[in-house]
Amino acid sequence: MAFLDSFPLVPLIVLALLLGLAPFVPEPHLFEKVRMLMAGTLVKPLDIFDLIMHASPIVLLVLKLARMAFLKSA
Repeated sequence: MAFLDSFPLVPLIVLALLLGLAPFVPEPHLFEKVRMLMAGTLVKPLDIFDLIMHASPIVLLVLKLARMAFLKSA
């Protein structure tokens, strides 16, 4: 878990917002890829990679915040 602890929080928030919402116009890729996933049309390897790339900073941020909350309560 030292891997999560090594990430500074503020740059991780900025990265999650920027990469999660990029490109801003016409629609963020993350929203498009999640919509494709729900519709069952996310089948191309490039689309799957794109979903992972845009969602990974958000997943790391959620894991880091959960770990910080767990350590604070313990």
